Amino acid sequence: MQNLNRRSVLSLGVALGLAGVGSPARAWAAAGGVTGAAAGTGPEWIWDEAADPLMASMLTGGHVPAINTAWASWVNNNDPLPGGLPAEFTAYLGQVNRLPSWADPAKLTRAADFNRRRDTYLFMLYGLGSGIMSTVIPREAKSVYWSAGGAQMQDRAAKTFTFGYDLSQLKAFEPTGQFVVTANKTRVVHAAVRHLLPQSPHWRAVADETVPISAADILVTFHSLGTYVHRKLLDWKIPYPAADQEAFLHSWQVAVHLLGVPYEHIPKTWAAAEKQSAQVLTPILTPSTEGIELAEELLGLTAQIDLGVTRGFLNEFVRYVLSDEVGDWLGLKRDYVSAGLVRTAWPAYILFREGLSPVMPGTFYMFDQFVRALAMLFLNKGASGTTTPITIPTGNRAG
Repeated sequence: MQNLNRRSVLSLGVALGLAGVGSPARAWAAAGGVTGAAAGTGPEWIWDEAADPLMASMLTGGHVPAINTAWASWVNNNDPLPGGLPAEFTAYLGQVNRLPSWADPAKLTRAADFNRRRDTYLFMLYGLGSGIMSTVIPREAKSVYWSAGGAQMQDRAAKTFTFGYDLSQLKAFEPTGQFVVTANKTRVVHAAVRHLLPQSPHWRAVADETVPISAADILVTFHSLGTYVHRKLLDWKIPYPAADQEAFLHSWQVAVHLLGVPYEHIPKTWAAAEKQSAQVLTPILTPSTEGIELAEELLGLTAQIDLGVTRGFLNEFVRYVLSDEVGDWLGLKRDYVSAGLVRTAWPAYILFREGLSPVMPGTFYMFDQFVRALAMLFLNKGASGTTTPITIPTGNRAG
């Protein structure tokens, strides 16, 4: 994603109702989707043909509590499928619980090593960049807020963080890793939410779609995560060789596919991803009542870690990684002392970490500990550094 400040006029126009993306079909076709895609055929009209009817049946039949109990111990990629599941649910997992044939083990191994080497920046960008950006993606913010998880944001944030955390682990896609299982559980949760949210009068009153979490919505989320992080690493001039870039993209391509997005709609290069992001993510960023409340809850959770870091520091770091415009949308109070610290100390921190400066900034320890505390906060409320249970909801947020 391009730097938001360079697009402030466009996104501010969206916020004021002065501009729009026009037809979703045209936007996705222009963004490099399937050649000749017309209305009704692009990712905006694709959900999950395999998981959606299955989860509708599981919810209607009252099977979800038993599934949640049965799959609690199903964590590692090489774990056998759990027993005690309905036969059709087991059959579904047997079909999807594997890497796609086009997955490249060498690239996935390199991506895992890249994630290990760059975990500091990834935690900060996923947590305080992508996490807060999600609150100004209207469809995502409204779906999160009115789903069951919206009423328990620390738990919801932990589950979301687990997806990125498991993806970033050294053996994420290998038998002893956890990401394939995490992705399959997340895909099932998405299918359950697609069945449940349309039953919420509160969601229907604010939504501009009849069924949430289309393939297009998942790709928008990918751009707010993978594409955004890719661009920030380049903007921050962090050493990022072409092989690392290609591997990082491939890990996200596999991740998005495991969530049910058809291969033909997944960007094949970072250039294509950035072009698509500029057309389908940047123009839709705008505040919403739900998003503003979610942002406040998320930043309130993050403030729990303290370590001498003030809420003003958090507000200014969000402004630094997303833009003052987004900070203003969310009503993030200014702290100009913290703003100066972030804008001078963070680049110095990067230079020292990368061996590009022999001078260790005085704030090095604060930043280093803050990153680790931020990671642990969202891992099962700090109680576990290995896994956060993912459960299927059975209802929506109450009014």
